[in-house]
Amino acid sequence: MRILAINPGSTSTKIAVYEDTKPLFVKSLSHSAEDLSIFDKVSDQYGFRKQLIKDELAANGYNLADFDAVIGRGPLSKPVEGGVYVVTDDMVHEAKEAEHQHACDLGCILAFDIASEIPGSISLMADPGVVDELCPYARISGSPLMPRIAIWHALNQRAIARRYAKSIGKKYKDLNLIICHLGGGISVAAHERGRAIDTNNALDGEGPFSPERAGTLPSADLIKLCYSGKYTQEQLLKRVAGQAGLAAHLGTTDMREILRRIEAGDKHAELIINAMIYHIAKYIAAEGAVLCGDVDAILLTGGIAYSDYVVNRLKRRIEFLAPVHVFPGEDEMEALALNALAVLRGEVQVKSYTQLDQEPIVQ
Repeated sequence: MRILAINPGSTSTKIAVYEDTKPLFVKSLSHSAEDLSIFDKVSDQYGFRKQLIKDELAANGYNLADFDAVIGRGPLSKPVEGGVYVVTDDMVHEAKEAEHQHACDLGCILAFDIASEIPGSISLMADPGVVDELCPYARISGSPLMPRIAIWHALNQRAIARRYAKSIGKKYKDLNLIICHLGGGISVAAHERGRAIDTNNALDGEGPFSPERAGTLPSADLIKLCYSGKYTQEQLLKRVAGQAGLAAHLGTTDMREILRRIEAGDKHAELIINAMIYHIAKYIAAEGAVLCGDVDAILLTGGIAYSDYVVNRLKRRIEFLAPVHVFPGEDEMEALALNALAVLRGEVQVKSYTQLDQEPIVQ
C-alpha cells in the first residue's frame, strides 16, 4: 500500500511517502514569515501548501495516482474520540472555521483536496489534538462557566503508547500509562487501558509552563491584568501562548542556548528551567492520583526529551511512581502512515466524524 502523510506546522509542512510500513521519502518544506504573511487566516494557506506538496512529490518522481490513501494531521475543530476518521466535507468546513486556529487544521483539508484528485484513493485523519476521552470528573472545573477541555499531543502520545506496549509484548489497551509530551507546549495525560481519561489544555491555558506557553496562571491576577488597560486582548493571549513560558522569562525557547547559559553560570536561567521541571513533575504526579497509583510506566517524549539535564532531574522527582522510559522527538509521520495502513488492511475500523454530532463522546 502506498500512503502519503501530511503534517502541517506553523512554519513548515512535513510530508512522507510510505510503502506499507517502510518510509520511502520524508521531507520538511519550510515556509518563511514572508511567504505566509499574505494570508489573513491559517486556513487560507492550504492552496499554497498543496501546490508545494505536489511540486515536491513530482520533483522526486512520485505520481499522485500511486497513492492508496492520503492522511493528514487532524484539526482542532471539535472534540472526537481517538481513532482514524474519513475526511468529509463537514470536517473540512469546520477545520476552516475552527475556534482554535492552528496549522494542524490544514492537515485534513490538504488530505481531502489531494485525495480527491486520485481515483480510488481515500482521505483520512487520525488522533487530532482535540481527542476527548476524559472521564466525567475531569471535565468539571470550579466554575460551571468554564468546563475543562482537552487539547494535547494525542497523535504522538498514542503512537508512543503503542510503541512501548509492543516493546514489552503487550497491547496499549492493557496498560495504565502516564505520558508527558515535552515540546513547545507540554501535555500530560493519564491513559487508562487505551483511553486518555485525563489531560490538560496544552494549547492555551492549563498545565505546567513550557517554552512557549504560560500554563495554569493565578486566576485573580489574570483577571486584574485583563482590566488594567495595559494590554489589548491580542497581547494578553500571546502572553498565554506564544510569548509566554521560557520565551517570557528568558527571551528564548531554544533549550540548547538556555543550557549553555546555565553552564556559563546563569543562575536565573537555572532557576527558571528547574522551576519548569518542578511543575512538570507535579502534573505527572497528579495523573498518578487519577490512576489511583496503578501505573505501569511513565513515558517521556517530545523534543525536550533529548535533554539529559531535563530528563535526569525529572526522573528524580517522578520515578517513585513507576518506571520511566524516554522516547525523544516525535513519531507523528510514522503514526499517521501506520494509522492509514491499518485502515487499508482492515485492521482498524474507520470512524464517522459527522455522527459525533448525534452521539456523546463518553458513554
